[in-house]
Amino acid sequence: MTVPMYELMVTLSDLPIWRRVLVRGDMNLGVLHAIIQVAMGWTNSHLHQFIIKNKFYTDPLTCDDMFTDSENLDEEEAFLMVVAPKKNISFLYEYDFGDSWEHTITVEKIHKSDTPPKCVAECLEGSGACPPEDCGGIGGYLDLLEIIQDPSHKMYESMMEWLGGGFYPDAFDVAEVNKHLKKIKFPRMTENQLAKVLMQRYGY
Repeated sequence: MTVPMYELMVTLSDLPIWRRVLVRGDMNLGVLHAIIQVAMGWTNSHLHQFIIKNKFYTDPLTCDDMFTDSENLDEEEAFLMVVAPKKNISFLYEYDFGDSWEHTITVEKIHKSDTPPKCVAECLEGSGACPPEDCGGIGGYLDLLEIIQDPSHKMYESMMEWLGGGFYPDAFDVAEVNKHLKKIKFPRMTENQLAKVLMQRYGY
């Protein structure tokens, strides 16, 4: 059976932080959510949703309609190759409805092969460290970068303490990302499975 492999560009909107990933086209959006969390460097501590052609897809167990302005569809019943059947299609992935981290996902290429893929996802390249969780969205993140670059800033010490000692905005290790992407399960990735992968990544 031919399995289409999608080359996706995942860009954190308005910031120079991105990942190019190769993923199975026959996976559901729930698995893609797990891949984005691991590849970008988030901790899955907040709600999320995909917005594709004015339709909203999310996990109905953690996010109901009270959190959004429209009806939610089950992300595990939506498959990438169905909702984005052609290259150059773009859609949104929003993480943390408070900080509102919007990711633009673009289908750059679709590869078709009769050889089963070796893994569910692989990060091909990327740039920039993921912003710290709960830093206040893009505005808060830009303030954070300004503060940590100026040791004389009145908030420097408290910010460094909040960060746990430091933050390196240019840090990105594709090998480390792929080490953990190999642990993504197919055809379904549970919240507990994702939590275990993320705990291993951050050494909790």
